[in-house]
Amino acid sequence: MMPPLPSQVPFISVQTLTHSANISVNLADRRREPRRSASGKVQLKFENESPGEVQADLMDVSASGFRASHRHGLLPPNANAVFGRPEAAGVARVVWNWMYPDHVETGFVVIR
Repeated sequence: MMPPLPSQVPFISVQTLTHSANISVNLADRRREPRRSASGKVQLKFENESPGEVQADLMDVSASGFRASHRHGLLPPNANAVFGRPEAAGVARVVWNWMYPDHVETGFVVIR
């Protein structure tokens, strides 16, 4: 039996999957800590990784990390970045990226 041709394979976008009224996905179920909404800019500097420096929009924060939105494509998983935002500064590690048509959301864990 031949595998299906690419044109025969159904395509489901991430946005459709997570925002569809027919599919219930609760991403908060995996969260260990409460999040609070946040705004403002966060500066990120990746020392040994591309893209180098990134300015992102802060979306929310928790006791151990934060989520930011940007237009710099996927940031390298597990890469460390020096960060600075109005309430805090330190070093954070990229945990995940969520790609949308017009931006990327990235989750970070603060490591120091």
